[in-house]
Amino acid sequence: MRSLYVFRPEPGLSVTLETAAAQGLEASGCPLFEVEPVEWTVPPADDFSGLLVGSSNVFRHGGKRLDKLASLPVYAVGEATGDGAREKGFIVSRTGKGGLQKLIDNMSGKERHLLRLAGEAMVDLDPPEGITIDTRVVYRTAPLELADDIATMMRESGGVALLHSGEAAKRLCAECERLGIDRSAITLAVLGPRIAELAGDGWEAVHTAPQPLDVELLAMAQALCQ
Repeated sequence: MRSLYVFRPEPGLSVTLETAAAQGLEASGCPLFEVEPVEWTVPPADDFSGLLVGSSNVFRHGGKRLDKLASLPVYAVGEATGDGAREKGFIVSRTGKGGLQKLIDNMSGKERHLLRLAGEAMVDLDPPEGITIDTRVVYRTAPLELADDIATMMRESGGVALLHSGEAAKRLCAECERLGIDRSAITLAVLGPRIAELAGDGWEAVHTAPQPLDVELLAMAQALCQ
């Protein structure tokens, strides 16, 4: 059985590790970055027809300012982000599959002025005709170093690494280079195509989950660890 590693910030890290354990998988992990709130100015809710959100971190770190926007429907990148919105009392109008660009592409045909709430490192979007987007940054990420024990395991035995975000992919690349970890001994299991793209080359293999769900990612990882 190959070693399995999980790289995501809390509370997601604990959730994935617990789910893996429930499936009989022995996994270890650590965050490679932490998420921090930033100061932001709330525009009038009446100026917009909805909120465009690409991460549940918006609802974890947006603070009390979000209350002023609670009347707006949320267009969420996926189910996890939609759940984060509902937990804060927002109504979710639509959840996407395959990224924010695909989500707004599927919204074409009706004029909408959306307020995008995002992290400092965000995906560029090309809105279709009829859709305009204003953006507010509500959180940022700060890099963390790979834990010593996990670095040692990866260096000695390789394994399978789960990646839930592009930020985690970039940080893992940087840490492998810094610590001299051979990427060709590590297989990546990633949540979506953009994450695979940001992870770059040099890995043993890169596999993308059929759907951007933690359960799908873990099912794929289970097969890769055999």
